[in-house]
Amino acid sequence: MARSVLERARTAPPRYWLVGLVVIFFLGFPTVISSFLASEWTQALVLAIAIMGLNILVGYSGQLSLGHGALMALGAYTSAIIVHDYQVDYLVTIPIAGLLTGGIGFLFGIPALRLSALYLALATFALAVVTPSLIKRPAGLTGGVQGILVPQPDPPALASSAYSAVTGTAMTSEQWIYYITLFCALVLFWLAWNLVRHRPGRAMRAIRDGEVAAAASGINIAGYKTLAFAISAFYAGVAGSLFGLTIGFVSPDTFPVALSIQLLVGAVIGGLASIPGPLLGAIFAYFLPIESSQWVPSQTWLPDQITSTVKNAGPAVSYGVVLILLMIFAPTGLVGLLTRGYAALNRRLRGAGDRETGHLPPDPQTV
Repeated sequence: MARSVLERARTAPPRYWLVGLVVIFFLGFPTVISSFLASEWTQALVLAIAIMGLNILVGYSGQLSLGHGALMALGAYTSAIIVHDYQVDYLVTIPIAGLLTGGIGFLFGIPALRLSALYLALATFALAVVTPSLIKRPAGLTGGVQGILVPQPDPPALASSAYSAVTGTAMTSEQWIYYITLFCALVLFWLAWNLVRHRPGRAMRAIRDGEVAAAASGINIAGYKTLAFAISAFYAGVAGSLFGLTIGFVSPDTFPVALSIQLLVGAVIGGLASIPGPLLGAIFAYFLPIESSQWVPSQTWLPDQITSTVKNAGPAVSYGVVLILLMIFAPTGLVGLLTRGYAALNRRLRGAGDRETGHLPPDPQTV
């Protein structure tokens, strides 16, 4: 049995090895960074979960949404209210928030079937606009403008002792929340990978490429469109619940319209209709405005107009510049750019190997 496992590992595709290295990297990363940086990377992983759900809706089923920040708010407030009013363990509320938000997304997907792509985008954008105001109304339930405090849990004894045995230091609450979020991200990314490889994923891609042809092939258009909305909302609800746990409170100002735009930008930057795209897009969407706001003012060679514009406009300038560059040099996102680069490098290496073994004539340019 051990020999068969080794044979399967030896013949595994390179992408599996890359996935394993990425998982090992994220598992060990909190051990070499501070608790503050661990909290920032936790928020990036939360965005990756939400973008993965948005990617299923936009990238695979072809439906545009500009209101996923509102779905994250629903998931965050669901967990916060259950914890605050009923003293339930926060970890128990994460799947509850996801299922409730998924059900709301399924119900929203039914009338969305009658809307074209443009009007669907406007409807979801309107949802993101009115959500902060709606949250303030039932002040007795949601805390109004003050919001709800979410106590961050201490790491359990088993996890803390294991972490201390490896690193020699005690595990903080921020690092424990990081590992909770990483576990949820791994499970949800694995579920998305299985979804797109089987019949539901193939049906969604067929609907995205052409509804008439998909209907002629016997695909239930309405069923798979509402299913995509439900799954996407489930991911957003889980992300919202984890987001509230990460920052320690939820309020109407925590989920502005800019959050929905940030999620869509992350999906486009990473690459639509890809599994690793949401992770790359989330890292860029979260850290790009932070790094640009620190890097641009330190560059004395830049004109004062550019420096002041970045300071005043904030993430909008960074997002705009990156999106313009991506549309020019990487229209399929970072994943598409990396894939093309790997394919070109692989072809060059194979060509060099064939010339060395005499299978191909030497390149005239190299003679």
